[in-house]
Amino acid sequence: MAEAIRYGQDLPVGARGRNSTGWWGLLCLIATEGSLFAYLLFSYVYIAIQRGSAWLPDPHPSLKLAGPNTLILLASSVCVWWAERGIKRNHRGQLLAGLAAAVILGTAFLGIQVLEWSGKDFSLSSGSYGSLYFVITGFHMAHVIVGIAILLCVLGWSATGAFTRRRHEPVTLGGLYWHFVDVVWLFVFSTFYLSPRLIG
Repeated sequence: MAEAIRYGQDLPVGARGRNSTGWWGLLCLIATEGSLFAYLLFSYVYIAIQRGSAWLPDPHPSLKLAGPNTLILLASSVCVWWAERGIKRNHRGQLLAGLAAAVILGTAFLGIQVLEWSGKDFSLSSGSYGSLYFVITGFHMAHVIVGIAILLCVLGWSATGAFTRRRHEPVTLGGLYWHFVDVVWLFVFSTFYLSPRLIG
């Protein structure tokens, strides 16, 4: 260990990048969670086809909060990308600012989603539509909470100077998870908020 530090070399703790166990572990997690969301969204589509437009609530889910909330989540993804770009250029300030902004935007997304939940005139037990809406959006919110926790951990490590241009895999992996959460929301948003307007 002393020799590795003396010569400024990385410790031999396994491969980095796309050959690392962290990378493959995260890809397996994303594949699993993506499949769960696909099954849930398929349930919605299946029931919607069986029951037609009469199954949908009247009026259709509003874009008043969901539209801006989608933009907030997409902006948080841009912040994470900007943060990772910063550490690749050895700009720790950019890394810290990007991660902090992403955490703030992610928390704002959660707050607006809870506010939207409170304004619904249907509930988890009011029927199949309500059940699917609250289960799917709630499942996504749980992933956002996990994503915020990951970003906070990475932000804390970043503040201690744990990452450099050469060693920043946790930043990349945390960012990849956050981008996954954002992409899933685009499917959820399209399913619940956009597709009813296309159907009728």
